Amino acid sequence: MTLEEKIGLLVGLDMWHTKPIPRLGIDSIMMSDGPHGLRKQKEGEQSGIYSSYPATCFPTASCLASTWDRTLLEKVGKAIGKEAQAEGISIVLGPGVNIKRTPLCGRNFEYYSEDPYLASELAASYIMGIQSQGVGACIKHIAANNQEYKRFTINAVIDERTLREIYLAAFEGAIKKAKPWAVMSAYNKLNGEYCSHNTFLLTDILRKEFGFEGIVISDWGAVHDRAKALLAGLDLEMPSSKGRGEKQLKLALEKGMISEDQINEAVKRLLTTIFKALENKKENFEFDKEEHHRLAEEIATEGIVLLKNEDGILPLKREGVIGIIGAFAKHPQFEGGGSSRVNPTKVDIPFDEIVKVAGDRCTILYADGYKLDSDRTDDALIAEAKELARNCNVAVIFAGLPENCESEGYDRKDLNMPENHNKLIEEIANTNQNVVVVLMNGAPVEMPWIEKIKGLFECYLAGQAVGSAIAKLLFGEANPCGRLPETFPLKLSHNPAYLNYPEEKGNVEYREGIFIGYRYYDKKGMDVLFPFGYGLSYTTFEYYDLKVDKKEIKDNETVTVSVKIKNTGKLKGKEVVQLYVRDVESSVIRPEKELKGFEKVELAPGEEKEVMFVLNKRAFAYYDTELKDWYVESGEFEILIGKSSREIVLREKIKVESTVTIKKRYTLESTFEEVARSPKGKEFVEGLIEILKTNSEFGGENVDVEHMLNMVKDLPLENLTLFVNDENFASKLSNLLQRVNE
Repeated sequence: MTLEEKIGLLVGLDMWHTKPIPRLGIDSIMMSDGPHGLRKQKEGEQSGIYSSYPATCFPTASCLASTWDRTLLEKVGKAIGKEAQAEGISIVLGPGVNIKRTPLCGRNFEYYSEDPYLASELAASYIMGIQSQGVGACIKHIAANNQEYKRFTINAVIDERTLREIYLAAFEGAIKKAKPWAVMSAYNKLNGEYCSHNTFLLTDILRKEFGFEGIVISDWGAVHDRAKALLAGLDLEMPSSKGRGEKQLKLALEKGMISEDQINEAVKRLLTTIFKALENKKENFEFDKEEHHRLAEEIATEGIVLLKNEDGILPLKREGVIGIIGAFAKHPQFEGGGSSRVNPTKVDIPFDEIVKVAGDRCTILYADGYKLDSDRTDDALIAEAKELARNCNVAVIFAGLPENCESEGYDRKDLNMPENHNKLIEEIANTNQNVVVVLMNGAPVEMPWIEKIKGLFECYLAGQAVGSAIAKLLFGEANPCGRLPETFPLKLSHNPAYLNYPEEKGNVEYREGIFIGYRYYDKKGMDVLFPFGYGLSYTTFEYYDLKVDKKEIKDNETVTVSVKIKNTGKLKGKEVVQLYVRDVESSVIRPEKELKGFEKVELAPGEEKEVMFVLNKRAFAYYDTELKDWYVESGEFEILIGKSSREIVLREKIKVESTVTIKKRYTLESTFEEVARSPKGKEFVEGLIEILKTNSEFGGENVDVEHMLNMVKDLPLENLTLFVNDENFASKLSNLLQRVNE
């Protein structure tokens, strides 16, 4: 290849393609948006959101995650991979695994969870599904793209432990497990450096630590200095920068700022991916649109979460009069706005599907309740809906967030639903005591009417088959089994990022640290609207017989956990068994508990199964910034089995012994407590007590040891000399420290 060809290959041809090199028989490959369905642009349309070819619109990531089902995520990945093959797409730009730091992020519907373990496990399955079809996945956006507000320039200021444990962990797990072809760098800065120019992020962590071997692609327009991005480890600038990127690389090469060897390394990685894509291309490939639509329905059915079912109002009976209220029932909100918007192959309308499922013995009435193009209450529409509700046995209200409330490109201003949606629910609940609300929204909302209704479904944005899915759930043809992948707070001000969002002087400081989502709410014991992992079913489950195969392990060993679960109800159903780990006593600040395992189990009435988990070092570790590695502190840990982060039903303790010795030298400037916690701390404390007993200042032989130790625990050892009337005390103390440091 000529130098000109190599430099040219490192910048996109146009909006979606890499540059071809006809002289060498190297074709271009095409990329497409596609976290929950392809958005292949029509010819001549470079970036129009509404001008893509039809594709299956699967549920968005928020709903996909609420399935808590790795198998389903792999299925949707395979389906999107097949559609990509049919459309000549070589790399699908997804999944998005950025953590839901604040519920205001306008793009949260595209992201999985507030928990990095859940996000990484689901993303890995999705990636493996796509790549099983010979199409590459591009996991995004590394790192800390957790708000849309000023996303192009904002500087995310994050301490290293928080970065490792929360914001990089979702990428780490998915990359190591699924080996995506590509990683997309984020727009924002991370600790002062743009992510596309960040050597620490793209080379030190991504390539050297995570072992990533694919290509790094910029988010569209995220490169400010092509040469600097190359040095950091970014291989492909997208889209075409109309010659600017190539000029920057040539100039940097002439000035000796970059070398041809560095260009070659990026070209090798890029060519490896291009050749892999071309080798895997399938000509005249076709897929079954109806089969994919049925899959979209299956996923929506498993992802929709039943949050309230007072007095067993659900499932609805196929008799009497049922009022369907709310314009979303006929014009469903099933996907969010922005680059992930899909032009669906078809859409199941909830009202139509409800009429089909309800049958002839049931009368179905309808009222709009609100206008789709306005947030203001329309008194005439409210009055019409109330009159209908008076004549119904049950009123089912469809409400949520219109597209203008949440989208890529801007954040939400609050957690409120539109005024006319909230007003409608309030008025209908005052008119009819049997109200079920069906929410269509990409992220949490406040629910001031929650005590006035009996039933509540959270659909999230459930894709093109949402109508058939919700109809089956309402009437019991399907049993709800979705679980929340995030916490719903009572109000916005309870969110841990509330005081440090959106920014100050161009910086957003993550001062809440590792305490995001349930890690924060559970540690503080705060009331929430609905907890992480929560969801109801039409049947009941019993957990019992929790066992661990070993009660004591070293941190380089694994422990197998087993628990039995039984369907004690009358209907077949699925339950999500959640495993959390708690460090009983730690010298560092840690969450109350952290999710470290989950399995979705299907059981017939009376059936029981045993669920197994294998926990390794990472299940017990925190990131130690001095070691620059994951570290397990020796001690007791609790294995917690729960139905949510707030409903723990079984627990067992094990001891884990660290195989890593942190060599720390103690001096007279160390505090008493620091030395007392050292490996030889017990010997030191006993020696110090004997010395202090000889001094009247501490009570002599009658010293109250517990009181004395409490008084001096935070005291630097050298300060003890001020209180001890013994000219040899300093040398005695030094001798004690010498034995501790040996």
